[in-house]
Amino acid sequence: MQPRQMYCFTCNSDEQHRALTTNEKVWLRALTGRRGVEEFFMCGAPGCRNLRTGFNKRPFDPVIRVPLPD
Repeated sequence: MQPRQMYCFTCNSDEQHRALTTNEKVWLRALTGRRGVEEFFMCGAPGCRNLRTGFNKRPFDPVIRVPLPD
């Protein structure tokens, strides 16, 4: 899926967001206990990595940021 321009709650601006990779989906499932995490996008702004869905700008409180890859 191509990156999409979406509003980022933590950046307080429209930023490019991309779908999660397979490893990121595994990590999010383990962290949240959710079975389905296909609807999440990650902010691509430098240093942000905040998660959102297509409709919900702030699905987690406090926000969850995807860790940097090893």
